Amino acid sequence: MSETTNVMNSEVVKRLLCYVSYDTQSKDESSEVPSTQKQFDLAKVLKKELEEIGASDVRLSDHCYVYAKIPSNLDKKVPAIGFIAHMDTSPALSGKDIKPQIIQNYDGGVIKLGESGFSMGPNEFPALAELKGKSLITTDGTTLLGADDKAGVAEIMTMAAFFLAHPEVKHGDICIAFTPDEEVGNGVEYFDVPGFGADFAYTVDGGSVGEIEYENFNAANLRVEVQGYGIHPGSAKGKMKNAIRMAMEFEQMLTVFDNPEYTDGYEGFHHLGGIEGDSDHTTMHYIVRDHDAGKLNQKLAEIDKASEYLNFKYGEGSFKVVRTGSYQNMKEMILPHMHLVEYAKEAMRELGLNAKSVPIRGGTDGARLSFMGLPCPNLCTGGANYHGRFEYACIEQMELCVEILKKIVEKYAVKEI
Repeated sequence: MSETTNVMNSEVVKRLLCYVSYDTQSKDESSEVPSTQKQFDLAKVLKKELEEIGASDVRLSDHCYVYAKIPSNLDKKVPAIGFIAHMDTSPALSGKDIKPQIIQNYDGGVIKLGESGFSMGPNEFPALAELKGKSLITTDGTTLLGADDKAGVAEIMTMAAFFLAHPEVKHGDICIAFTPDEEVGNGVEYFDVPGFGADFAYTVDGGSVGEIEYENFNAANLRVEVQGYGIHPGSAKGKMKNAIRMAMEFEQMLTVFDNPEYTDGYEGFHHLGGIEGDSDHTTMHYIVRDHDAGKLNQKLAEIDKASEYLNFKYGEGSFKVVRTGSYQNMKEMILPHMHLVEYAKEAMRELGLNAKSVPIRGGTDGARLSFMGLPCPNLCTGGANYHGRFEYACIEQMELCVEILKKIVEKYAVKEI
């Protein structure tokens, strides 16, 4: 690990290192928003920082949403553009006491992650080979980094500070929001779209620099309840129905090549993400995904047919499939507003980047916001390997992401829709 004055003087790096020092891990299956009160700790810091740099209409809601605006300095009406990032980190790995490492002039080899015994390199993560000579921020192997999405938060804040410090640079209304609970699916549950004030927006929650995403999975989350008949194994003959084995039979009836490990790109999947219980009652948690809504429905129909057959075999009520959540592909909501994609690509190309659209093999707050009336594709942040100890962010890419945001704002100040 090494540091240089140049790297440590980077505004976006300073902000990221500050923000990841706050534990904002969200919690699955909570009925509250935010799911953890500690998310307010960072929200209050961001509110204060926005006030100090001179943003207007700064507010923190009861549900831990931070909103702010940079008013237009134009004498004409142009679209108000929003930028959104989430403050929470994934429940998949601890976000407490994060100890970032800064690797200057990465040599392209294996990176030792502190004293944890873990390391990473291009063999496991080929994208690292393209970052030789760059500066990286990694974990020490004991926690995630939190660049998802505090890199996005840092980039938006750095962009905001630039425009507020340079009133000579013309721009329309810039709307800013930082949200809780994106990682547990409730990031826009209480998002104030009218109060936010944007005509269009971008989530800043993607990966490698140069990417813009406006296609995501159609999704369904399912819980399969398996009711067996628990009885002492010594007197079980002809009576016991072992819910664990019944659940295993259910999983084995589904198409094996529709599991995530056999899919990529636009290919969908069903994924058994969790199972708990005993011989009397077992619960299975599935996520089902596909970019094509028709193919998603086919996968759901396969699950229903398996349930119907096993209810016939073991008795009605043995299997129950419960839908617990869903979202849709934002593509249909973005297509009428493709200027969002084209302006972002123009900004990237002007910075010497190879701009490209990539499908999201997941979902974003932007997908739900798009269906709430705020068209909202997703922009890159310069991070990778999210939700785990191998997460990292490239400093040069983060700096470029700030420049992308600035250029998008400037384009909307001079281009009519």
